[in-house]
Amino acid sequence: MSAPSTASALPRYFLCTLLCLSSGLGWAQSPTQANAASNATNERAPTPTPAVTLGPVEARLKKTFEERDNFKVESVIKTPYLGLYEVRVGNEIFYTDDKGEQFIIGEIIDAKRRVNLTQQRIAELQRIKFSDLPLELAVKNVRGNGKQVIAVFEDPNCGYCKRFQKTLSKLDNLTVYTFLIGILAPDSRDKAQSILCAKDRNKVHLAWMLDGTTPPATKCEGAFTKSMELARKLGVESTPTLYFADGRRVAGAIPQNELEKILAELK
Repeated sequence: MSAPSTASALPRYFLCTLLCLSSGLGWAQSPTQANAASNATNERAPTPTPAVTLGPVEARLKKTFEERDNFKVESVIKTPYLGLYEVRVGNEIFYTDDKGEQFIIGEIIDAKRRVNLTQQRIAELQRIKFSDLPLELAVKNVRGNGKQVIAVFEDPNCGYCKRFQKTLSKLDNLTVYTFLIGILAPDSRDKAQSILCAKDRNKVHLAWMLDGTTPPATKCEGAFTKSMELARKLGVESTPTLYFADGRRVAGAIPQNELEKILAELK
């Protein structure tokens, strides 16, 4: 499944407006394309610089959006473009003027450098420290020497996840950590628990994802609940969602050539 849109956490009654620094709307990208574009270049767009404490304008905007619109605002930061302020709600951002009277839900494009500034900023906010992941919760699959690593958030009923597992099966020298969550179907939880509670959960997991062999019904507490809590904390709302060794996050079942390109960058 694709990643959620930038506006998914915001009330539906607000109209989405796309702001571009170019008249060429053809530069708007999907999340996967934007991730690939950002990773393919060393050029970095100017990004907002968080302040230790909120200034008077930022504090006023935070209060306005929390009290007037019932948003849970994580941060308000002055951007280096168009006098706009970036407002973060969960793992998503929108832009506003210094009075909070108008705001924009959409993406800002740097026309000169062909950079999607919004997607680049979201990617920075979503980046994690890989070693902070509770890997003991995941199904671990070591291929070859297992030198490189990837973490995958996956629903057992996700067709794209099954496709991606087939892609992973073609690679060598990789350790795959799969965090099983249940967000797609009523029986996703039961299937995830059956896999996580199995004596050889890697074998049972691959048998289901690659061959369609239904996991024996078993239940246990712990790993599934904690994986769901982790997904909520990270804002994972679609599967598969991938994390690489450098902490970057990519949404979707990316093709093998794109996966190999990212892994090659990290060697």
